[in-house]
Amino acid sequence: MVLCCLSAKWGAAIRQVFNEIVIQSKGPGAIDITRKVCSCLAESGIVRGLLTLFVRHTSASLLVQENADPQVLRDIEAYFRRLVPPGDPLFKHRSEGPDDMPAHLRSALTSTSISIPVLDGELCLGTWQGIYLYEHRDSPHERRIALQVFGD
Repeated sequence: MVLCCLSAKWGAAIRQVFNEIVIQSKGPGAIDITRKVCSCLAESGIVRGLLTLFVRHTSASLLVQENADPQVLRDIEAYFRRLVPPGDPLFKHRSEGPDDMPAHLRSALTSTSISIPVLDGELCLGTWQGIYLYEHRDSPHERRIALQVFGD
């Protein structure tokens, strides 16, 4: 964790904290990282501000999505597979296998970064929302997610 303090013109100290989460994926699909993100937020000590997450890869993405019914995440994966199937002859980039270009396209269609407001030391997520790392490759990978939170 890295901590940096900035002074706002109204006199309150605004802090900036950096951290990183490392996730081991098992193949395609969503991995709930909400608890890990909340733990990093608590460790930062910031109670009001903005948290930004950034996945440092081109074949994975971040989603805020339904966390109550796991069928939602299975349906999203089924849709991705139909929308951008692996091995499509349209794709020329295959240097890392037939799932590589589809993973890049799925990542481009979703998000590599998200920002979530922080209030009273908690993420302002809705009742049924969770934060997910979405692995788009068919094999396991180590994924790194940078976290930055600004606030007081």
